[in-house]
Formats: sequence, C-alpha cells, structure tokens
Amino acid sequence: MEPKQEAALAGPGRWLAQHVRMSSIKGKIFVLFMVTFLSIGALSGLHLWNLSTVKERMLISERYDDLLNNILEVRRVEKNFFIYGDKESLKEARVYMDKVHELVSEVGDDLPRVVGQDVYQRFMATVAAYDAQVQRSLAGVAVTAKELRDPGKQLTDAAEQFRRIKRERIHKAISRSSILPFAFMGVFLLLMVLVIKLIALGLLRPLDVVKNTTQQVARGDFSPIHHDGTGLEEINALVDAFNRMAQELESNQEDLLQARKIAAIGTLTAGVAHELNNPINNISLTAESFGEVYGENVDDDGREMLRDILSQAERAADIVKNLLDFSRTERPVFDTLDPARIMNSSIALVKNQFRIAGVYLETSIAQDLPPVAGNLRNLQQVFTNLLLNAVQASPQDSTVRVTVDTTEDARFVRFCVGDSGSGVPHEIREHIFEPFFSTKEVGKGTGLGLAVSYSIVKRHNGRIDVGGEEGEGAEFTVLIPCVSEQDTARALRAGSES
Repeated sequence: MEPKQEAALAGPGRWLAQHVRMSSIKGKIFVLFMVTFLSIGALSGLHLWNLSTVKERMLISERYDDLLNNILEVRRVEKNFFIYGDKESLKEARVYMDKVHELVSEVGDDLPRVVGQDVYQRFMATVAAYDAQVQRSLAGVAVTAKELRDPGKQLTDAAEQFRRIKRERIHKAISRSSILPFAFMGVFLLLMVLVIKLIALGLLRPLDVVKNTTQQVARGDFSPIHHDGTGLEEINALVDAFNRMAQELESNQEDLLQARKIAAIGTLTAGVAHELNNPINNISLTAESFGEVYGENVDDDGREMLRDILSQAERAADIVKNLLDFSRTERPVFDTLDPARIMNSSIALVKNQFRIAGVYLETSIAQDLPPVAGNLRNLQQVFTNLLLNAVQASPQDSTVRVTVDTTEDARFVRFCVGDSGSGVPHEIREHIFEPFFSTKEVGKGTGLGLAVSYSIVKRHNGRIDVGGEEGEGAEFTVLIPCVSEQDTARALRAGSES
C-alpha cells in the first residue's frame, strides 16, 4: 500500500484517537451510540435474513404441496385402474410420477435437512418401488392391489408428513421474526438506562457538588473539591479548574482585604494630609523667618532648637507628602515603557545612597524585554522605594541584587530587588504592605512606602510580593503585564496622530 493510501486510511483513526476518548463524555456517548447502532444493524440484518429465510421456505413449501398433490393424483389414477381396469389410466399415472420425480429433485437439497437423511432415503426407495410397479403394470405384468396400494399409501403419508414438518419450520421462523421488535425495544431501553446513568452519575452529581462548593466559596470557604480523578474527563477538568480558582481566590483574599484597607484609610488620610499641610508650611516659614530676623540675637541652644523645629517640620512635610501619595486615586497616564529604562532610571536616582552606605549593586537585566504599559514617575517611585529599603536593610560591604526578566508564560515582566539583610519574618509578611506598618525604628520611617508602592503596582494591574528565607535577606518581586506588539503599534499610531 502506498504512503498516501496509508495516510488516508489512518486519518479517521487518528481523528478518533484525538477527539474520542473513553474517559470523556463525548467518548462514552460515542461508544454508547456506536454499540447501539451496531446492535440495531445486527438485529436489522438478522431480521432481513429471517424474512428471506421465511420467503425461501414458503416457496419451497409450495413444492411440498405440489409433491403431495401429484402423489394424490397418482393414487386417484391408481384407484381408477383397479376399479375400472383402464390401462390408459396408468399412462396418466406415468405422467404424474415424472412430475413427482421432478419435484423430489427440486427439494432434494432441502428435504434431507427437514426430515433427516434416513427418512429421505426410505422415501426415495418407496418412490422407486412404486414407480417400478407402475412400469410393470404398463408392461402387462399382473400386479396385485396390495403391491401397488401399499407403497402408494406410504408415499401419501410421507408427503403429508413432509408438508406438516415444513409448515412447522415456517411457523417457527415467523415466531422468531415476531421477537425481533422486542429485541429492538430492549436495545433502546438499555441505551436509555446507560445514558440516564451517565447523565445522573457522570454529570448531575458532580455538578451538584460544584454548585454546593460554589455556595461555600460565596460564604468565604475556599476548601477544594476532593475527587479521585477517575470520572469523566470534562468533569475532572471542571473540578481542577474550580480548585485552581478557589486556590487563587484564597491567595488573593489578602490582596482584596489589603485593597479595601487602603481604600478606607486613603479616604481618611487624604483629608488629614490636606488639613496638616498648611500648619506645617506655616511652622517651617515662621521658623525660617525667625532665624533670619532674630538669628544673631539667639544663642547656640536657641539655634539648635530652631534647627530641630525645621528638621521636624521637614519630616512632617515628608509624612504629609507620603499620605497624599498614598491617598491619590486618580489613574495616571500610561505610556509604553522599556523595562530596562524603568529600572536603570530608578537606580540612577538612588546611586548616591548606595555609595554613602557602602553597599554594592549587582544588576541582571535581560535583553529584548517586551514593553510594559505604565507611568514612568510612578514606577520610579516604586523601585526607588524598594532600592532604598534594600540599602537600609543591607549591612556595609554587602550586595543588593536587581534582576529584570520575564515570567515563564511571557505574560509579565518580573522586577526583583533582593537585599542582604535579615529578611522579613513569615509572621509579618501578610502585614508588610499595610499602611503605617513598619519594621524600622521609631522616627526612621512612616510605614507608608510599601503601602504606596502596593497601591501604584495595583493601578498598573500588577502584583508585588515579598520572598526570601528569614536570615538570608528579603526579595521583593514586582510583576507588570507585558504589552503585546499590536497594542504597542496601536499606541504609537495614536501618539503620532495626536
């Protein structure tokens, strides 16, 4: 067979292997209907064969009737011969005997099967004996009535028996045909039972479990559906997808709570920050004016107190600025940005802090990174905050590691900032992005830096996480969605048109 022919023959089989699997709903339904189709086909074939057999037997049965009728005609001629002594009647008997021989020849294949070989042989011997007596009578030999009537009676009895047996066989064949409709009904009933069982056990029961579990998820219970994975393929896929969804919802629950906290606190802090901004500015301006006007008349202690006032006012102004950044809810203008540019520009803003702290910076930025959609200033704020936190957490002569690459599915650009400090304890990681939560000493942090970074990353449809083993340093990971080439081209066209 040529390769093309083999490929053509292998096509349907390959399609079945790809689309029809016994573990799937399609596979089971396909098998059920195929078995039903083959069963009905076999029953239909059997029914046609049975009808053909009945038809054939009825045709042959007509020959048996003709055989009996011709034997009876021979007996009638025989009777006339003995009553009236008419030898011409024997010539007519000769004609009927020839027809008997002809009919016996026509049913010669069927007769042994109907009555058995022994009965058939005795019948043929009787026909030969009777025919011999007729020949003798025609030849003028005296034949007694007993010599002719006895084999004649045997022929009549045998022909009647043959006809009766043949009709009984026909009746049996018709009876078998009458059973076939019930067989059809049984096949359809079996198919209905199997389909109902498949739907009830394979579909409705698992779907009912999924419905109940979905209601539990709505109440905040994210327990997965426990199953052995031996059911239908589609149901297994549905259960696995549901369990993954529940796992994702549970893992994102903290993010949702965090977002709610930020939204609630943001509304409060916005008002507080605006109210504090003006008094703090007045304090700073008053202290500076006092120093300029009365500075010469103030002793060293007074100048030190003025410097403290200005320093604390500046610190309060930074806190207010962080509060305003934290509470800002407007969506910034996004541009298509190069991830390498985002990180390099952020590093440039804090490189002096690295030099002053004596901390080394190690960078690994992948080539040909896909662009991201974002606001450069906001993202710089995120990464400068993470870099400054890394510098402050790392001891002198240690290293801060920066990595920029893509995730395995190429959907996100991954920015990682890892320090050489003591790490973030697991028990406080769920609070690390909450507003006003800080691990720094009192007076050295507002606890808003990571909360602001979290809020900015969320506005960029991204995600920020903290990792690393305790005692081996912390690693903050920021994921920002990539921008497809179509989106980039669309943004460039929009920019050129504007």
